[in-house]
Amino acid sequence: MPAQEGHMPPLVSFLAGGVAGGLEALATFPMEFAKTRVQLRTQSGGSSSKNPFMVVARVFRNEGDGVRFLSFDAIKKALADPETGAMSPIRTLLAGMCTGVVASTFAVTPTERIKTALIDDARHAKRFRSSLHAVRVIYQQHGIVGMYHGYAGTTLKQAGATAFRMGTYNILKDFEQSDDIEQNTAINFANGAIAGIVTTYATQPFDTIKTRSQSAEGATTIDAFRSILADDGVKGLWRGTTMRLGRTVFSGGILFTVYEQVAATLNPVLK
Repeated sequence: MPAQEGHMPPLVSFLAGGVAGGLEALATFPMEFAKTRVQLRTQSGGSSSKNPFMVVARVFRNEGDGVRFLSFDAIKKALADPETGAMSPIRTLLAGMCTGVVASTFAVTPTERIKTALIDDARHAKRFRSSLHAVRVIYQQHGIVGMYHGYAGTTLKQAGATAFRMGTYNILKDFEQSDDIEQNTAINFANGAIAGIVTTYATQPFDTIKTRSQSAEGATTIDAFRSILADDGVKGLWRGTTMRLGRTVFSGGILFTVYEQVAATLNPVLK
């Protein structure tokens, strides 16, 4: 992965990714909450407020990264040039796409389904008492399939987001290293922030469809897509971009900076 050169032990990659993901989620959850609210429908069938500051105010009144980093390292190693070990930009993006599919299948889709259902339910029915209760209710009503509502949208988003996020970061890092630019906290944060911007604009439609699919009642990917077009037209696919951008710029910077620092600390110990 992005981190120190050489072969990084899988345990180091997993632990560093988990710590980085936890801190990133803790720091950016309010904007993620607000973004999700904007993308969901109101009881009247339309979309909620487009003003990010009003949504955040209402919120205050009222993701799987270990798997992702570990998978990316393994897939990246498998796709590297067998003779030189080098990764071209295309191979890096492909590794990111494959990683996104793995993360969506084994971690992201079920957790995103519960998160989105809880946020949506809190606005209206208030059926769910906790995350565990939401899991039980959804399972009783829809079976295991209910945990994978929005799988197509989530997988498209994860494949695209991981490809652009990991790909952009690694391409920037490789370019800097080829020009002997020293890697430090500021550089790591800036690279992560740029990767976040690229990722947001490239994958926002998938994120909006995913959120609609994973509302409390659940919907198919096609139904979610149709409801977005009916409510707001094509521009509705980019609802929540402002709040997601605010989150991904900081989350990208935090995620990769923390990852690099934790990996640098653990690698000599666990290598």
